[in-house]
Amino acid sequence: MSFRIDPRLPLTGEVRRMLAAEIGKAVGHLETARERPEQGLHKCRKRLKSVRALLRLVRSGDEPFCQTENECYKQVSAMLAGPREATALIETIDRLADAFPEQSAGGLDPVRERLVLRQHELHAGPGLDAAINAAVAACQEGLERIARLALPDQPEQAADILADGARATLRRAKKALDKAESRGEADDFHDLRKAAKTHSMHLSLLGRLWPTPIKARRKAVDKLGEQLGELHDVFVMRALLDAEGEPLGPAEDTKLLRKLLKRSEKSLTKACLADAAELFGDSPKRSAKRLARKARDDLAGPQEEAKAA
Repeated sequence: MSFRIDPRLPLTGEVRRMLAAEIGKAVGHLETARERPEQGLHKCRKRLKSVRALLRLVRSGDEPFCQTENECYKQVSAMLAGPREATALIETIDRLADAFPEQSAGGLDPVRERLVLRQHELHAGPGLDAAINAAVAACQEGLERIARLALPDQPEQAADILADGARATLRRAKKALDKAESRGEADDFHDLRKAAKTHSMHLSLLGRLWPTPIKARRKAVDKLGEQLGELHDVFVMRALLDAEGEPLGPAEDTKLLRKLLKRSEKSLTKACLADAAELFGDSPKRSAKRLARKARDDLAGPQEEAKAA
């Protein structure tokens, strides 16, 4: 079954189905992470983001449930952030080496070696196994709570819930974009990235209900999400460079890295702001109204057909 709302079926059942599927897959990836943490942790966190995006989309229909569950999976994801970040930093070094082959020419090797050692220490230590055990337990408990979710299934109310959730994320994106344009802080771009990722998942969930050509928009949002992810990794790396104790090595080993990070940050920032302005410059209210209107028609269709039969 797909990660997409079927307008022919009651909303509560659809959301319960997708929550169970995504959380179940997250547990499977956690088991994989015991032997292959690089792959398992990344895939698990992606599933948890899908769960949280779904909860955000229908939050106004059952706010106590969605708020509590969203916080639960936020904490689960945080348990796994450190080991996953260790891998992402190595990937950042490799991207810089590919982007600036002539300038890097092996000059990033000492930093990469330290990051690989750091990754091995995090993955081999008892902390990772404990984190995986805690995450599995939290997900299994969450699976048992899914039956408590109760959403209005009437077409008009269901349409308004979906439109409310989509609008809230578009507002988050617009607000983060405005801050990123005016201040340009790392946290502003991180908030923009989270909103873009959530919006991408909403486009998937609402693939049968979204009122505009969806394929091109989804492709553009995913591209923006990837660019913002790379920018986030650059910010994390720069923060490590400035941390006490020189975790990435002495200044002579990190001089080139600092220079390439600055160049990468400049180009990524420019590209992200331009692409985000294209995607989120429209009024969230206007977009949500169009969605609600189309969703009402699509959700009401099966009921009208049933009455006529």
